[in-house]
Amino acid sequence: MTLNRRSFLHLAGGLTGLSTLADSPLIAAPSAPHRFRFVVIADSHIIDDFYNRQESNALDTMTVKQTRESLIRTRTMIHALNPQPDMVFLAGDFVHDFPSPDYDFYFKNVTRLDHAKRITDGFRMKVYPGFGNHDYWVPQHDRDFAHRLYAQKFGLKPYYAVDHKGCRFLMLNNFLGETWNASNKEAFKKGTGSLGETQLQWLDAQLAARKQTFLFVHFPVSTILPTEYKDFGLHPLLKKYADTIHFVTAGHWHRWHDFKTEFGPQHYVMGATRYDADSYMVVDVDTKAASYTIRNLHCFQWGTRATDAYAETAA
Repeated sequence: MTLNRRSFLHLAGGLTGLSTLADSPLIAAPSAPHRFRFVVIADSHIIDDFYNRQESNALDTMTVKQTRESLIRTRTMIHALNPQPDMVFLAGDFVHDFPSPDYDFYFKNVTRLDHAKRITDGFRMKVYPGFGNHDYWVPQHDRDFAHRLYAQKFGLKPYYAVDHKGCRFLMLNNFLGETWNASNKEAFKKGTGSLGETQLQWLDAQLAARKQTFLFVHFPVSTILPTEYKDFGLHPLLKKYADTIHFVTAGHWHRWHDFKTEFGPQHYVMGATRYDADSYMVVDVDTKAASYTIRNLHCFQWGTRATDAYAETAA
């Protein structure tokens, strides 16, 4: 689809060496002068040989045991794209839970974190993951356990910005607010996301730059607290900056959903590579024309886990 500038602005919408979280967005590798492609995936749920649990049903048990192979298949399909994407964003649940409460265990054994890093290091382009609920072990461990571990293993910050060819990509974290603070008994509610005041202030400052922006977050926007401090929260910020947020992409539900502009900018919820290796979003951006195309939008089977195979066609 080709959009005019107003429609685009309304709808259009690593690991090693991550620099200062709020002040120094990462600079992605260059490609074409004003056109580029990126890919979004979610919910890879990588496990290791220490994982021996049964999931809640047979399908979940089968798919979680195949997550490494599924993400490798996704990687193969992304490598087959022409042109190649400049980068890949992974909207949370990078791995599936933790095999040990002992921090040192992860440096004495090959675990799912090492498998996840090996697979994503094998991508030809940079992969930028975010945190999902399975990337934490709350309330058994506080959130700092995962933050320390992911910083050591992946060089990953809890949230961050990436700038590329005039566009800004924001990887948000909906687990830093009080709903995921186990010590706050009244507010603690793991089914509800929240960003916390520090991240909300950072997000406001990032969006105030009025760059063409893409947002990634693990929980769908409908399950994140609208406001957290009086009238300050994610939902008002999305509406305030809807004209410069291209779209918001989430995971978690493992199914494709299209919220259109219910929350301000266009909002999609993705299928999971865990269930279907074809679950990836291919986005072509032309910054000069202020237009973008989701090349495989027709492949998404809305309301299901399924994604049709994508065949590259001429633009």
